[in-house]
Amino acid sequence: MTAQSPTPHDLALLAAARRGDTDAVHAALLAGADVEARDEEGRTALLRTALDDRVAVAEVLVAAGADVNAQDAHEDSAWLVTGVTGSVAMMRALLPGRPDVTLTNRFGGVSVIPASERGHAAYVRAVLAGTDTDVDHVNRLGWTALLEAVILGDGERPHQEVVEALLEAGADPSLPDGDGVTARAHAERRGFHALARILRRAESQAAGAGQKGARR
Repeated sequence: MTAQSPTPHDLALLAAARRGDTDAVHAALLAGADVEARDEEGRTALLRTALDDRVAVAEVLVAAGADVNAQDAHEDSAWLVTGVTGSVAMMRALLPGRPDVTLTNRFGGVSVIPASERGHAAYVRAVLAGTDTDVDHVNRLGWTALLEAVILGDGERPHQEVVEALLEAGADPSLPDGDGVTARAHAERRGFHALARILRRAESQAAGAGQKGARR
């Protein structure tokens, strides 16, 4: 976090980013605004832009060297926020800034975990295809993205698509939570029959692959 109070140019940059005013962002930067200046909530212009899904503004800020990993007091960063909003366009706009995909939020999760919770299937597919995000990362609750999609999801089609995307990306369906309960067991307990079928099939395929490997 910057030690000095924001200058008038910094304030102009933050206000322009909040409005989504690309021209004003350019002008503030040219006038000498600090691209890492923070508002009263500790958010940089880029983080504020990511929250509001102002993709064009984000592209300008990233080109100006804005840190896509800068975190506020709540441990949110522009990159991590894309998992909450599910914005594939914003995620891709931040890639040139070399995001740290191992960076975690206050719950110890990487961006794919909140995306899975919220049913952002398109984002889950895009971030796993476009980065080396660990699909089996475990957060402080003891949950992977797969577990989060089942435990905190509603079992409907968006969460089914998330689970399918995670499994296609190599998520391990056998990984349990801290109490030893697997994603399939959670789905069955909650009456998510479609999810349970998807997970049961994945477990069977994994077991079959393991048996084939053992016979070689």
